[in-house]
Amino acid sequence: MGLFDFVKDAGRKMGFGRGEEREAAAEADKAAALQALITDLGLQVDDLRVTFDDGVATVMGTAASKEVAEKVVLALGNTQGVGQVDDRLAYHTPQPESVFYTVQSGDTLSKIARDQYGNAMKYPEIFEANRPMLTDPDLIYPGQVLRIPPLGD
Repeated sequence: MGLFDFVKDAGRKMGFGRGEEREAAAEADKAAALQALITDLGLQVDDLRVTFDDGVATVMGTAASKEVAEKVVLALGNTQGVGQVDDRLAYHTPQPESVFYTVQSGDTLSKIARDQYGNAMKYPEIFEANRPMLTDPDLIYPGQVLRIPPLGD
């Protein structure tokens, strides 16, 4: 739980992009779109509530696990127009904290796995930890934030 920073103009487009588009969409519409994103990704959160104000998405509810809660934060934060996520989620099953890693130019999941785990062949662990937001291990981009779980997660 806490406040997480993201690259505001990187990530999934949700129809409330830049400039006039961003101003035209009401904060409540943005919050509803973000909440629908979480639901569409199949991330189960009881009593899910998302608010949006001036680039900050606040998420509340109870996730099934810490893993689900972290994926919700990443799904919201890796959306264009979201610069911060205020994580107020509770979760049922305690788990060790993951590391959030911001993708740099030239990164691959193998390179990140080598740097984080000491073994490039552990990249599937990172890929699986970031599903359903990632659909292909070769499609990551600079500025994207990934969840790096402890090995064995």
